Amino acid sequence: MSASPIKGAGYVLTGLRWLPRSGLRSFVAIPMLINTLLFGTGVWWSIGQFQHLNQIVQSWLPSWLSWLHWLLWPVFVLTVLVVVFYTFSVVANLIAAPFNGLLAERVEKLIRQADAPPSETRLRWKDLILSPLVELSKLLYFIGWAIPLLLLSLVPVINVVAPVLWALFGAWMLALEYADYPLGNRGLSFREQRQLLRRHWPLTFGFGGMTLVLTLIPVLNFLAMPAAVIGATLMWVQETPE
Repeated sequence: MSASPIKGAGYVLTGLRWLPRSGLRSFVAIPMLINTLLFGTGVWWSIGQFQHLNQIVQSWLPSWLSWLHWLLWPVFVLTVLVVVFYTFSVVANLIAAPFNGLLAERVEKLIRQADAPPSETRLRWKDLILSPLVELSKLLYFIGWAIPLLLLSLVPVINVVAPVLWALFGAWMLALEYADYPLGNRGLSFREQRQLLRRHWPLTFGFGGMTLVLTLIPVLNFLAMPAAVIGATLMWVQETPE
């Protein structure tokens, strides 16, 4: 098992290169379409929120402190970007979970059967029913940690480091989100997945950090979901073959 965050980040980039690979294109199309629609909505919504937040900040500050607006604005923007885009990532994964599970299964078959044609992969009714329930459990886990972070973001002085905390939290949650597809297919529970990711935290944060960066880059953010599913599958199958 590698302990390098750079190697973890590299798996996400490898996932990008695998997107047009033969045998995966049909499994990539649906998650990519869902991600495109939701991220497009997220961009439109966040622009409106930025404008509204700008008006609030300006109304709070007295005229002689108006220069603080230019110092606080980047902090607010970065915090809102992380929160908004991760929230939309959670919703996108909630909808696309069954298809992401199939994509992870297909990638693992290609890895393990490189010299043999992969068997047919089909969407099962169990996937349609259970996958959203697993996503809801991850959503509750996210909310349980997000609320204290949100309250901390409102504390003066301390809120300056809030964007860094949100970025670290977003990297952890994205790594956990996408690790679930290959690890869940291998029978690991959500608790066992968290324990595995904590034991290999450099690899985890490298992967999650690169995924977070990908979600914040225009155009590439539409490819983030399937690329991260592929990258997570490659990482955990190759790094933990047992």
